[in-house]
Amino acid sequence: MENEESNISQTVPPSSGGDSPHVEPFKPREELPAERQPIRQNPQPQSVPSQVAEGAGPEEAPMEESPASAGGGSSDPAGPESVQGALPGSSGRRRRRRRGRRGHGQGHQGQGQGPQQVQGRPEEKRGERQERGGQQQRHDGQNRREEGRHPRGENQPAEARAEGQRSGESARHHERAKAKPIKREVLANTSFEETRIAILEDGTLTELLWERKSEESIVGNIYKGVVENVLPGISSAFVNIGYDKNAYLYISDVLGERGASIDSTLKKGQHIIVQVAKEAIGTKGMKITMDVSLPGRYLVFTPFQTAVGLSKNIEDVQERRRLESIVTPLAAKHLGGKGMVVRTEAEGASAEELEREVKYLMATWTGIQKRFDSMPPPALLHKDLDLTLQVARDILSDEVYVYLIDNKESYRNVTQFVEEISPLLKERVRYYDGKTPIFKAFNLENEIENLRKPKVQLPNGGSIVIQEAESLCAIDVNTGRFTGSKSQEETVTQTNIEAAQEIAHQIRLRNIGGIIVVDFIDMKKASNRNKVMEAFQQAVKNDRAKIRILPITRLGLIEMTRERKRESTVSLITDECPQCKGSGRVLSAETMRIRIQREIYEMTAGRPGGQIRILLHPLLAEAFRSQQVIIEKNVQRSVKIQSDPQLQWEDYRIILE
Repeated sequence: MENEESNISQTVPPSSGGDSPHVEPFKPREELPAERQPIRQNPQPQSVPSQVAEGAGPEEAPMEESPASAGGGSSDPAGPESVQGALPGSSGRRRRRRRGRRGHGQGHQGQGQGPQQVQGRPEEKRGERQERGGQQQRHDGQNRREEGRHPRGENQPAEARAEGQRSGESARHHERAKAKPIKREVLANTSFEETRIAILEDGTLTELLWERKSEESIVGNIYKGVVENVLPGISSAFVNIGYDKNAYLYISDVLGERGASIDSTLKKGQHIIVQVAKEAIGTKGMKITMDVSLPGRYLVFTPFQTAVGLSKNIEDVQERRRLESIVTPLAAKHLGGKGMVVRTEAEGASAEELEREVKYLMATWTGIQKRFDSMPPPALLHKDLDLTLQVARDILSDEVYVYLIDNKESYRNVTQFVEEISPLLKERVRYYDGKTPIFKAFNLENEIENLRKPKVQLPNGGSIVIQEAESLCAIDVNTGRFTGSKSQEETVTQTNIEAAQEIAHQIRLRNIGGIIVVDFIDMKKASNRNKVMEAFQQAVKNDRAKIRILPITRLGLIEMTRERKRESTVSLITDECPQCKGSGRVLSAETMRIRIQREIYEMTAGRPGGQIRILLHPLLAEAFRSQQVIIEKNVQRSVKIQSDPQLQWEDYRIILE
């Protein structure tokens, strides 16, 4: 819901009409519709003006083009023409005929600039003529670039041809980039303890949502809190909203006079209304904001804002104007100067549906205000919907093929909710009554188990390694056994492009947020780095989280940030290993052998003789048996090695006999 709030592309003044000039975004000329693109024609040679020849594409413009023809009537005889006129043979005659046709209708011959005059300079050296010709070609190129800056109303035929070529290339690019419709399926598995929701796109698991009753999500909840501490040194405050840890409030999330310090806006003991923006992650407490928002299916109500805007994802200009003409009077009639954002799902919504939702959100806000006035802090004023209803509100759309739920109570709640907010989508909500558990029936359990693995194999034989930390995630790309069939640069680029697509899939599936650093394999060519960057940006387009990607560096590093409201999936389903202390590594068998030998020597004070029994983890015992001769020699005693399955890897027992 917060995504839509951040996607305001423009503000609709409450008093403006439906044809605000800010509604239609500027379109570059390369993005014109096909029916408005310049038409490229092939004029007859005898009527080709000089500007048309000049504006041809690079593959059409001859390098020996004359300044008279390219510049539109220049009378300077010292140019490429002097070179062409001095060259003998049939090619020179063909060039003279082309110049004669280009000069037709522009008075070239009448000005005495024909080939005969050019040939009348035998004293000029060929090298000088070539040098002067190269300078004139560069001058002509500059003229062509400058003429390309003319406004649309002053286009010449040459510019029309060049623009037509560029527009055609742009149209082909957009045609290739146009993705086919994505088939989405939503599967909900609800049990006594937790709810898991899987989102599949074209049959591939792309997103997992979790909610446990022991740790219910509080993101979106609205509380009446008490300011406990105000810390001007870090421009922050800590607010008690009823949990063990106080919530964190940064100055950018405080409502008040712009530029004012936090201690002049908030005071200790002050009662404020706040909304949870991010759950507690690791050792950090939850993050809150005073800028409260209430999401609906079509609208997001922002009571402490005054702007009324449309989501930038609504690209159709006519639809934007239609929605603007509806929400402008609604805002003036019902909101009383408060703000609102029109979500992408509002495309095609009727005025009655939008008005009904405006009234519902306003009534909800009125109830919240009444509870704030009457309840002592800390207090919960408004609880967001549970996970199954949130999915119905935020994800269920025309693109969703089916919303399959395996719990009868949840199915009834979702069906009733969808019937109220979007009756046409009710038929897409289905109840799953199969004997095989729903996630097992769709082969999702194995994929969920694989989320714990740091290494992910790529189809071409390469791999990526994902290492999560508390506030940063590092991802490394390796070619593995993939060697390619062309050059090393081509192999590396192909691996990086495939890795970029898989990385975008994994960070969304594992819900990895915060700072992410991706170490792609080094590429020498900037064009290849751009290919990888474009592939990565295209791959993250369907991610609902806010993502910011910085340009790829010469070392192949990409730094990015991804919005994080909840802990990652791996953090949710796993705990720190008590054996390795979260490092993922244990002492090697060689290290364990040397440590035990040192301890035996300290126990026996170096005295030889006698027998020692060592109890070890079974795998470690096998490694010790292969080194038993060396161990007995070092400790100068007879050693008996035994395995004990109850022992951990780094646990052992030494018994002197």
